[in-house]
Amino acid sequence: MSGPLAGVRVLDLTSVVMGPYATQLLGDYGADVIKIEPPEGDVMRLSGPMRNARMGHLYLTTNRSKRSVVIDLKTTAGREVLLTLAKDADVLVYNIRPQAMARLGLTYENLSAANPRIVYVGAFGFSQRGPYAARPAYDDLIQGMAGIPWLVQQAGAAEPRYAPMILADRTVGLQLALAVTSALFHRQRTGRGQRVDVPMFEGMLSVVLGEHLAGRLFAPPEGSAGYQRSLTRDRRPYRAKDGYVCTLIYTDKHWRNFFDAIGEPETFQNDARFASQGARLKHIDEVYGYLSGVISTRTTREWLDLFGQADIPAARMYSIDDVLGDEHLAAIGYFQKSEHPSEGTVTMLAVPTEWSDSSPDTPRHAPRLGENTVEVLQAAGYSQAAIDALVEQGAVKGP
Repeated sequence: MSGPLAGVRVLDLTSVVMGPYATQLLGDYGADVIKIEPPEGDVMRLSGPMRNARMGHLYLTTNRSKRSVVIDLKTTAGREVLLTLAKDADVLVYNIRPQAMARLGLTYENLSAANPRIVYVGAFGFSQRGPYAARPAYDDLIQGMAGIPWLVQQAGAAEPRYAPMILADRTVGLQLALAVTSALFHRQRTGRGQRVDVPMFEGMLSVVLGEHLAGRLFAPPEGSAGYQRSLTRDRRPYRAKDGYVCTLIYTDKHWRNFFDAIGEPETFQNDARFASQGARLKHIDEVYGYLSGVISTRTTREWLDLFGQADIPAARMYSIDDVLGDEHLAAIGYFQKSEHPSEGTVTMLAVPTEWSDSSPDTPRHAPRLGENTVEVLQAAGYSQAAIDALVEQGAVKGP
């Protein structure tokens, strides 16, 4: 493997989306990620559509750049196998509740006894210092507690709705990957491993409240919570004559150019609602409502040409099929056809960062369940006879 994390070994005990997404990023950047799965496999293997059993699409898109090893951690022999693998690992990541890790005998104290330099990272619902510590958590629950469905309704939806994507898992997954790399950097400087907790609730709030604390930032408050520009009902793709246009007319220069382009330069000078960023924010519903009405008078092509000439950010609203056919993404090779050993031809997304040095390799395919059990155990010093005995006991399982 090449990439900025080449040489780093990660034991990945995570499942579903948040943890696997984070460890996939580490693998994409060159880490040797060993995905430790129970005998039944990661539950996301069952999420269709799929071509073959236990190879669902969500599993495939969050578990590339890894090797799969099946260990039954509920068995004594399986636990000992994991502790053996941990001796040569740099990082262990898990996303079950810490109470469950304690029942398995896999606490930070257990792992650091096997390897004092290990970085032990837990991702779970809530900080372990508060009354929610033992609660389970999933993406929908954390979205709801972070106020996202409430914000959607405040922005004009008839009913509260979750964001139509696995938003909390992926957002906090990014924070999880950052925590791992930061802890590795600390260890490089100090020689010390450590335990790191990455709670979903608090992590998602750091994103939401950075925008929507608004007037409640101050004591006493200088207004209500909720960032006005994000919540106005007309902050949305604007309907043109033949489709939808996405644009952000934001700065004074943008607005001056916009009014010049539509032949109304005097509006910027004479209408106080548009004259400054502060005034526009104060009258944001009227400003965006006005824009919505104007854009409905021309075609999408006319608006894109006009916005391009005026140097105003704009684009046509895409469907997923539009994304797949985008000329820019085609030019940079963002979508690549890859031959998976069991799933045939699949679409692979490129690593989205670009490096002048330490460029990551092409990601390896998402592994079949237990595909790499034997090779990983052999590399850890187990003989074939010892591996066969572990398989016979049900402690490990091959492909």
